[in-house]
Amino acid sequence: MAIIALICLAAGVACGLWFLPQEAVNFFTGHSQLVLYLLMFLVGISVGLGKDVFRKVGSYRLRVLLLPAAIIAASVLAGLLCAPLTGRQLAESVCITSGMGWYSLCGILLTDLAGPEAGAVAFLANLLREMLSFLVIPWIAAHLNHYAAIAPAGATSEDTTLAVLIRCTGEEIVVLAVVNGVLCSAAVPFLIRFFYSLLG
Repeated sequence: MAIIALICLAAGVACGLWFLPQEAVNFFTGHSQLVLYLLMFLVGISVGLGKDVFRKVGSYRLRVLLLPAAIIAASVLAGLLCAPLTGRQLAESVCITSGMGWYSLCGILLTDLAGPEAGAVAFLANLLREMLSFLVIPWIAAHLNHYAAIAPAGATSEDTTLAVLIRCTGEEIVVLAVVNGVLCSAAVPFLIRFFYSLLG
């Protein structure tokens, strides 16, 4: 699965750089949201066919918040640990990792708060997290557990990495992944502004 995802990504990059005319690139990028909506619709059908999924997820109650809380805490901790290793300011480092894979928003927010260099680093770091998620999710699902497979995806577990999670886990995990992605995504702008004002 990871190899196929990498091949598709590389093929897409190659087409964008060399093979497709700009009009075709604009068409595909302009309709990528529709593909995501179609994916979510198909996921909804799959989840709806599993009659026990919502009952199982509902039985978690407040425990459904544990996974996003752990992902947020680990992301913030990673920023604290990476600051002295990368030489970046503590506030910038924590804000970058608080993006949790949402590279577009994180890059824009850090550009506004700390300047274009910090925004570019935030964009690239969170893009790399998303790309690495495609590689590590299948391994984690196979060798650790399905719940842990959501962790590297962070905020992207509701959209771009959802297809990999669907392929490597089950309907119950997919529902948790969507809930996790929604909660992490909602937290990203708050976390970035909070930590920049707190540590900056």
